[in-house]
Parts: sequence; C-alpha cells; structure tokens
Amino acid sequence: MIGRFVQRHHLRRVSLRVQLTVLYTGLIGAFVIVVLGAAGLLIGSSSRSVAVVPNGTVPPLSGQFNGRQFALGAALVALVAVCVAVAVAWWVAGRFLRPLREMNESAQEISASNLHRRLGVVGPDDELTELGRTLDELFGRLEGSFESQRRFVANASHELRTPLAGQRTLLQVALADPGASAESLRLACEEVLELGERQERLIDSLLTLASSEQGLEYREPLDLSSVVEGVVASRRELAARVGVSLQVSLAPAAASGDMSLIESLVANLLDNALEYNVPAGTVEVATSRSGGESRVAISNTGPVVAAADVDRLFGAFQRLGADRTSRSSGHGLGLAIVKAIADAHGAVVTAVPRPEGGLHVVVSLPEVVASAS
Repeated sequence: MIGRFVQRHHLRRVSLRVQLTVLYTGLIGAFVIVVLGAAGLLIGSSSRSVAVVPNGTVPPLSGQFNGRQFALGAALVALVAVCVAVAVAWWVAGRFLRPLREMNESAQEISASNLHRRLGVVGPDDELTELGRTLDELFGRLEGSFESQRRFVANASHELRTPLAGQRTLLQVALADPGASAESLRLACEEVLELGERQERLIDSLLTLASSEQGLEYREPLDLSSVVEGVVASRRELAARVGVSLQVSLAPAAASGDMSLIESLVANLLDNALEYNVPAGTVEVATSRSGGESRVAISNTGPVVAAADVDRLFGAFQRLGADRTSRSSGHGLGLAIVKAIADAHGAVVTAVPRPEGGLHVVVSLPEVVASAS
C-alpha cells in the first residue's frame, strides 16, 4: 500500500539550488560548532584550574558561571552564524546556477522551427561556458541535419510528382481523344508503364539509401572481387548498348559487410560511370588489397568535372546538369547511396576528377571483421 502511494504521489525533487544551500550551510554550521566546542573545552579546562586570590580563597562558582555564560553565548553565535550561512549560501548558489538557468530557458525556447538560435553563453572560460559552446555546436549540427532532411523530402516529393503528373497527362489525353486507335492507346500505355518503372527505380533507391543510413545489422565475410565480377557481368549488355568499353582487373580482396549493400554500392558506382560517360568511352574497374584494406576502384571517361563539385555530387539529388550527358535519366541518388553504404561499413570514399574528364573513385573497406548477428 505504501508502495502504491509513493508511485502515485512522487515527491518533487529538491532543486539544485536548495541542495547547494543545505550543503554550504551544513559545512559552515559544522565548522562553527567544532570551533565553539573546542573553545568551550578550553574555557572549561581553564575555569577548573585553581586560581589563587590575595586572601587565599578560590571563588567556588566562577567555573559554573563562566561555563553557563559561554554556552549561552555559543548558542547565540551558532544561531546567528547558521542564519547568515543560509543567506550567503542561497545567494552564492543562485549566482553559481544563474548561467545554467539561462541556458535552460534558452534551450527550452529552441525548437525545430528556430534551430538557428544559439545560447550565446559569454563569460570566463570555465566549465559552464564550455557546456554552452558544446550545446551551440549541437544545435548547429541539428540545424544542418534538419535542413538536409527538408531538402531531401522536398526533392523526393518533386521527383515522385513528376512521373505522376506525366502519367496523368498521358491518360487524360488518351481518354479525351474520341478517335483514339488501339495503336495510340497502346503507345500511351507503354509510356505510362515506362514512367511507372521510373517511379519504382526511384523508390528502390530511396529505400536503399534509408536502409544504408540506418547502419548494419550484421556482417558476413565476402570477397570484393567476386561481388564486383557479378555486378560487371550484369552491366556488360548496358555498356555495349551505350558504346562504353569495360576494362576489368580483379584481385582477391577479402572484406566483411552486408553483401546486398556492397553489391548496391558497386552497382551504383558502375551505373554512374556508364551513364555519365562519352561515346566510345571507357570504364576501368579494379579490386585490390593492401595495408589491411580492400579496395574497389572505378575510373571512367566523361565530361570534365570541377574539383569543387566533387563533394556535392555525393549529396542526395545532386547532378551537374545536362552537359554531363545527353542520356541521363537518373535521380541524383547514385553517389549518395554509395556514400551512405560506405559510411555504414566504416569505409572511406575518395573521388578525384580526371584531368581529361570523368571521375576516379576508390572505396576502401577496413580490415575483415568477424561476422556478428
């Protein structure tokens, strides 16, 4: 019954200011009591000593009188000291906790809609100021994350809306034509199916990106060369169709990770190299292992890429424009997926623009890790 009462009526936790006040007061009070007690012992010992007066007698009650008078005075001094200690401790605790209170009030006012605000703590370079700076840095990272999320959602909505609008237009035109033939309706249906496949590819890319950003649930040993060989085999027909030559050099490269995600990483790198290329271009694919790392390197010919634009290409829905290729139909998610999968595996992605055009991308996976479930 008592337990249920305690669960229903939780006692309010004493504030930190009250706790500090009690602590300071207790320390000061204990110090005063010790000092007064020591002084009382000294006075008591002195009053019991034999004091000889000129007529040779000793005042019989002087020790008792002095002891009672001292005890009364000590009690008054202790009471005054405790009262003063409470007032001083309360003021000191409030002054000490004022920056924390101001930071708390400012932090409560900051929300997802005004993450640009900062605590702006100023003062001596102490622990509280350092805490304020740390919180400001945290708000800055949160602001960047929220802004990136907003852009991602806006871009994803736009990319999904475009094929939907195209499908609606095709169907409306076909239905509004009273003289539509079976052949024209068939062509309209084929175009609708093509737009639907584009939506499906986009949704698959978004799901892959989301799952890779969540991290790995398990790792399994794998040979990077075997993974790359399988992906290259599935892309040879596409390479022949777009007129790009594939040059492959595979060496054993033991690694560990999520097999499906690694395949998606290699596939997106190879698709990017094939799509953003030039007629009669080449794509070089190689795997290697050295220094405890397994590497896959993909280099492709293509339009010249400025060094300042390389990092931006690894963001979601980022493209360099139609000048890179005339046949581009991607959504700008390929390299973003590569970066997310690499981060999930603790791998490092290095991209360098080739002077003659195109990119040279290397993904370095860390040393083999035992599989975990």
